[in-house]
Amino acid sequence: MWPQLYHRSMKHIVKIMTLLVGISALWFGLLKTSMVPSSHTLLLPIYFIMCLGCYGLLMVGVGLMRFPTCPQEALLLQQDVIEAKGYLKQRGVDVGSE
Repeated sequence: MWPQLYHRSMKHIVKIMTLLVGISALWFGLLKTSMVPSSHTLLLPIYFIMCLGCYGLLMVGVGLMRFPTCPQEALLLQQDVIEAKGYLKQRGVDVGSE
């Protein structure tokens, strides 16, 4: 199991490193050529980080929208809450209104 996990994590590291090298090569290439003004080219890493943050927020939002509902687990949780309230009432703790 360990070699498979190590191999899988190495694949991700290689993918990330390849992406970073590719983006860096593109950025340095744009810096060396006069195709894009240098003032814009120097800001590309900041734009990239902002886009990465927006992408992360989008993925969190999509994950929350597609979060599965578990009605059976909700019932079990409600039963646990009722049981905990009863236990705390026996101990003299005010648990609020029902």
